[in-house]
Amino acid sequence: MVLNAKERLQRFLHRSTEHAEDDIPNLLRQYAEPLPPLDSSEFGELFDRYGDARVVLIGEASHGTSDFYQARAAITRRLIERHGFNIVAAEADWPDASQIDRYVRRLGPSAWKEKAFTRFPTWMWRNTDMDAFVRWLHAHNSALSPDQRIEFRGLDVYSLRNSISEVLRYLEETDPALAKQARERYSCLSRWQDEPALYGHLVERAGKDSCEDAVVAQLNTLLSERLSLFVNDGEAFFNAQQNARVVRAAEQYYRAMYRGSVASWNLRDRHMFDTLQALLDHRGPKAKAVVWAHNSHIGNADATAMGWRGEFNIGQLCRSAYDRQAVLIGMGTDRGQVAAADDWDGDMRIKTVRPSRTDSWEHRFRQAGIPASLTDWRDPRREELREGLSELFLNRAIGVIYRPETERMSHYFETVLADQFDAFIWIEETRAVTPLEQDGAVDHQEDDTYPFGL
Repeated sequence: MVLNAKERLQRFLHRSTEHAEDDIPNLLRQYAEPLPPLDSSEFGELFDRYGDARVVLIGEASHGTSDFYQARAAITRRLIERHGFNIVAAEADWPDASQIDRYVRRLGPSAWKEKAFTRFPTWMWRNTDMDAFVRWLHAHNSALSPDQRIEFRGLDVYSLRNSISEVLRYLEETDPALAKQARERYSCLSRWQDEPALYGHLVERAGKDSCEDAVVAQLNTLLSERLSLFVNDGEAFFNAQQNARVVRAAEQYYRAMYRGSVASWNLRDRHMFDTLQALLDHRGPKAKAVVWAHNSHIGNADATAMGWRGEFNIGQLCRSAYDRQAVLIGMGTDRGQVAAADDWDGDMRIKTVRPSRTDSWEHRFRQAGIPASLTDWRDPRREELREGLSELFLNRAIGVIYRPETERMSHYFETVLADQFDAFIWIEETRAVTPLEQDGAVDHQEDDTYPFGL
């Protein structure tokens, strides 16, 4: 009998904890596959088993852990080189990721290290591990024809100011009349582009008229003008379309956040999923994507406390849309160091990650005694493992903020690991990312309102 996540929760509430305490570490010792060094070719080979998937989603337990970035890059390189994956889609802003995309696909001038990802949290994508992967992707693409080159794209919703600017810049270069019309439509929202959360407050709480009709009209214009004006410039037009979609989603997001965290979270992850589908459609029938995002986005939300309070995420939507053609890989650690801030828009600090709680999944991996491992339970022959991981324990999530003093409340939530992921990468002790040097100005802020920046 296959139980859904809520049924497993009910069973958990009535079970004895002795079974889980004793058996799970033993199961992990039996099934967990030790990981070779991250820089060895053998590391990537362990992930060939996912080469037939359409989408492989690779998570991370924090936004500031070097080992997670390096592991994700090594897996992605293998999937690109051996299995035909041609899209890397990240929990990043579309215009900033486009700077990287221009560089790696040689589409024109790009100054991503000078101009991209300059708002808080800068270290999330401006770090030495990310720089190494971007340089590798640039070199890898150099041997490929333009239509075969691997894309790097952003899925997130926060780039209101930059996405408006990108739409207007594109239209000014192609049709000044349409640019004038777009500027008039966006004028409703442009005055709030530096304070989008204030816009949401005024609409939802003070009765101000929303800009929804204007931004939807502008998106519809771009969608409808394609054949008559832009048929010979598909890539640039697709970029403009996606920026218009970001503006629409951002307008909705900053209103939804005043209706509650569930509404805003769902809107954001729905946008990320829709963007992923647009990328796959744009690339064509041979498109295969690797998604980089936090565990809280790529793990199936229906198997977590998030889902039980009404939130969904891109992992859940991919599992529903692609079934076994989507692979959800989580990551976790017990202790070490992480780059994070005390508060939103605060300074980055190198913080010590506390050893995991005894009532957590991380503690069970630590008890298994394998310092670095891949545990996979997709194989039907591993039903014993899957059943053992169908218990309910805490799972730690560190975003761009880490507050060790309130860790239980701030960074742990209940999960059924067997239903949350298809596999789990465990690195017992981890190190913080090293940020790239900041070379000047910091861009305007686009508020991320989820409490811990996931």
